[in-house]
Amino acid sequence: MLVLRSLLFALGMGLSLLVIAPLGMLTWPLSFDSRFRVISQWARFNVWWLEICCGVHYQISGREHIPAGNGIVLCKHQSTWETLILQQVFPAQVWLLKRELLWVPLFGWALALLEPIAIDRGAGRKAIRQLIDQGTQKLMAGRWVIIYPEGTRTAPGTKGQYAPGGSMLAERSGYPVIPIAHNAGEFWPRRGFIKHPGTISMVIGPAIETRGRKAQDINAEAEAWIEGQMERITGRRPPD
Repeated sequence: MLVLRSLLFALGMGLSLLVIAPLGMLTWPLSFDSRFRVISQWARFNVWWLEICCGVHYQISGREHIPAGNGIVLCKHQSTWETLILQQVFPAQVWLLKRELLWVPLFGWALALLEPIAIDRGAGRKAIRQLIDQGTQKLMAGRWVIIYPEGTRTAPGTKGQYAPGGSMLAERSGYPVIPIAHNAGEFWPRRGFIKHPGTISMVIGPAIETRGRKAQDINAEAEAWIEGQMERITGRRPPD
């Protein structure tokens, strides 16, 4: 049954892309907010479809920590699920991502309309400069910037190295950082086709003030909070 339910979800995910992506591309003359509202319906649908097909529910705590203004989200990265749900939790947003995603037919074309910060991961300092310059512009335009500091999805019970790019953006721009922890990888594993029923826990942390602080300190505080919450959520202590 898990295989059949996961197959049904995958079918719905693919068919919904065939509907939303062409509609999204028709929004190119509209404002960013209008494009985001239309294209993000794909994420909303698939979060709902995941519940219907696979019994994967979720609970989110800490919404009261989201400030009235915008900022930088540093989120744990275990699954595809968090990339979908964050589009419901935060308003108009952009993501730091690898530029190769923009080359994927339909998906990448619609994604490009949402003006992500698409970097070449092998570009080193140039990629950092791109993140800081474009990220600051997006923040000043009132958009949230979503960053997964581990870079790639990690398996439950493990953690990746927290790259300093998001914290460097915070240091330069002065915008607050919102840390987020969750255990989505327990139910929708990275590179995993089978979805496991249950309830994902996501915790939104208090805003980390960044004005006058160094990126290293901001990054360390965000990492400590996220990994501390991961231990609380899962009952497992990740390796150092």
